[in-house]
Amino acid sequence: MSGSGLRSGQLADAAGVNLQTVRYYERRGLLPSPQRSPGGHRLYPADTVTLLRVIKTAQRLGFTLDEVADLLAAGRRRHGDRSGLQARARDKLVEVEQKLADLTVIRDTLRAALSAGCDDLVACAASTCCPLPFAGGTT
Repeated sequence: MSGSGLRSGQLADAAGVNLQTVRYYERRGLLPSPQRSPGGHRLYPADTVTLLRVIKTAQRLGFTLDEVADLLAAGRRRHGDRSGLQARARDKLVEVEQKLADLTVIRDTLRAALSAGCDDLVACAASTCCPLPFAGGTT
């Protein structure tokens, strides 16, 4: 690929990320080390745009960068076998569903606090009608 490829800024623009993201992902090993131009510029193959988009999409789905790295490594090892992604996606879905359940409880508790007219946390904690779940209680 001598002389061809995308420079860092071109890659970042094409993938919709900033230059620091490209460099960070490279340091983390999420992106392969690029070739260098005779002038020392990083030159990335065009398919690196897709790889960056995959990483960002996985992050939006709730995967951490460590989990993304594992997914990418599993994909390279399996060559088309999606069982690694399937298992990890199922695990992530369970995690997301638990977070949604937790957020639903928080939402409902906040609604109850608003309905009860809670205006002061200390006064509310002493009230028997306060819906907020103060830890420990006053027994």
